[in-house]
Amino acid sequence: MDTAREQRILKFSIGVTVAVSAVGFIGGLLVGSQAILFDGIYSLVDVALTLVSLSVLRLVAREHSPRFQYGYWHLEPMVEALGGVILSLACVYALANAVIGLTTGGHEVKFGPALWWAALLSASNLGMAAFVAQRARRLQSALLWLDVRGWLLGGLMSLAVVLAFVLALVLHGGKWHHWVPYLDSIVLALISLAVLPVPARSAWKAMREVLQVAPDDLDERVQQVMQAFVAEHGYAGFTSHVAKMGRMRFIEIHILTSPSTPLGTVGEVDAMRDEIAVRLDARSSTFWLTIDFTADPAWT
Repeated sequence: MDTAREQRILKFSIGVTVAVSAVGFIGGLLVGSQAILFDGIYSLVDVALTLVSLSVLRLVAREHSPRFQYGYWHLEPMVEALGGVILSLACVYALANAVIGLTTGGHEVKFGPALWWAALLSASNLGMAAFVAQRARRLQSALLWLDVRGWLLGGLMSLAVVLAFVLALVLHGGKWHHWVPYLDSIVLALISLAVLPVPARSAWKAMREVLQVAPDDLDERVQQVMQAFVAEHGYAGFTSHVAKMGRMRFIEIHILTSPSTPLGTVGEVDAMRDEIAVRLDARSSTFWLTIDFTADPAWT
């Protein structure tokens, strides 16, 4: 796992995020747009989450310590869950502001300058989403994908603002002009509702890992492999336990034999473990595989 490259990418992302959030925050205040202001605040939250992700990556690179002897893998889903919850709350807060704006008659926005400001934010966010996604795919990093989601959501939000402000310029001075003061609040409400499911799903998925809910695909693969292995070697049965924490997959297998079953030498037992590991495709550093043989059901 090339955590050093992940850290360099996240550091670069933090620098760009600070610049983009400053542009969004200042731009939103100058042109009077809540939607652009929300984009800036969203980016500031993303900076905080990226800093936390960077700290977690440094711990993951250490693999383990005397206190955390199983490593720091559990921190990855915790960061994802925290990020999902915070971004979900940000969306709910933005939606509440949008509703307040709609019920109080809306507000005036300098749509000309706001259009160019939103276009700049959209191009920056979508460009960074593509850049980080390429690296996340290559490094298979959940934390980088979390950063990609932040950039992509920011870019889509800014793009929606651009489209809304184009519509505002079209409606300006026409018979639908009375709707123009409401457009900023309308687009903010629509963005909040559209974006909310993304961090909410991310938080739910990460919480399943934090709670060590067995991933169905991994559990099914272990069951299929071990049923075939036990039948081929004539063992009495097996039990298994699986969990996923961040990039690490934990598999624990207990094979039940009769007291009179000869297992062979230690080397032969290790060969059987290797056979199971190969069938499970669990020889990489992202698997924590434990296999034991016992004749006592109490140990399974």
